[in-house]
Amino acid sequence: MKLKAACVATLAVGSILTTGAVVAQNYPTRPVRVIVPFVPGGSTDIIGRTVSQKLSEAWGQPVVVDNRGGGATIMGTEIVAKAAPDGYTLLIASASFTTKLNLVENLPYDTLADFTPITLINTTPLVLVVPPDSPVKSVKDLIALAKSKPGKMNFGSSGMGGSNHLSGELFNALAGTKIVHVPYKGNTPALTDLMGGRLDLIFNGATAVLPMVKAGKLRALAVTSKHRAGAAPDLPTLDESGLKGFESVAFNGMVAPAKTPRDIIAKINADAVKGINSAETRERLKVDGSDPVGSTPEQFASFIKEEITKWARIIKLADIKAE
Repeated sequence: MKLKAACVATLAVGSILTTGAVVAQNYPTRPVRVIVPFVPGGSTDIIGRTVSQKLSEAWGQPVVVDNRGGGATIMGTEIVAKAAPDGYTLLIASASFTTKLNLVENLPYDTLADFTPITLINTTPLVLVVPPDSPVKSVKDLIALAKSKPGKMNFGSSGMGGSNHLSGELFNALAGTKIVHVPYKGNTPALTDLMGGRLDLIFNGATAVLPMVKAGKLRALAVTSKHRAGAAPDLPTLDESGLKGFESVAFNGMVAPAKTPRDIIAKINADAVKGINSAETRERLKVDGSDPVGSTPEQFASFIKEEITKWARIIKLADIKAE
C-alpha cells in the first residue's frame, strides 16, 4: 500500500508539473493587461506601450495598457499586487517602486513579497546641470564651492522623494556637502528657475536638459549613471569625476503578482527581452536618452533589492518624508 501511495503521489506531482508546462506553453489565451501607474504621455507610459506592443505581436493576443495614475503610483501598483497570479495582469514599475517602501508608511502592499520580477527594461541617467553663467565648470569645482559655503547653495527637484531629489541627496552624502533641496511641483518650473539663476544646480533627465545644454541655456557637468550615457558620451560620470560609487538612474521594469508560475514568468521574460532588443525598441529608448537592458528575472530581483537598500540609507540620512 505504501508503494502504491508513493506512486500515486509521484504521478500527482508529475501531473501538476505537466499541467504547469502546458499552461505556460499555451499562455496567453486571452488579452493581457499591463498597468502603468501614471497618466498617459509620460516616459514610463511610452515605454510600457512600446514593450506591450512587442508582446502583442509575439503572442497574437491584445496586450492592453491600462493607465492608473493616482496616489503617486501607489494605486496602480496595488491593483497588480492584489491581482490573480496568472500572468494576465502585469505592472510597469519605475524608480518609485523601490523608494516608496521607505518613504510612505503603511503601503497597501509589500514591495518585495507581493511581486515577481520579470525584466529590467531600461535605465535612464540624469544629468547634473548648472546655469550657463555659473562659476562652476566641473564636479570638482562644484564640491569645492559647496564646501566653502555650506547651506548657502541649493538644488531643485520636481518634488520630494523623486529621482532628481534623491540624486541630490546622494551627492551630498558622497561629497560631504550641504546643498539645500528646493522642491517644485514639476520639472518645468525648476528648470525655469535654474536658467534664471535662482537655483545653483539640478539633476534632470537627458531628454529635457540636453537640448538646453546644446542651446547654451544650461551647462552640463556629469551624468549619474555608472557608465557614460549613450545620449551624452562626452559627459563624464559622477563616479569618474571623484564621487566613487555614485549611481542614480531612473528605470522601468516589468513585474507580475507574487506566485505567478515560473514557466509563465520565463515566457514573458523571453518575449519581452526579445522585444526590448529589437532595433525599433532600442531606437525608441535612445530618443528618450535611455539605455535598453532586458535582464533575467533574477538580475532584476537583485537590482530591486540593491535600489531599496541604497535609497533607504539616503532617505534616512536626509530625513526625507513623502509629500
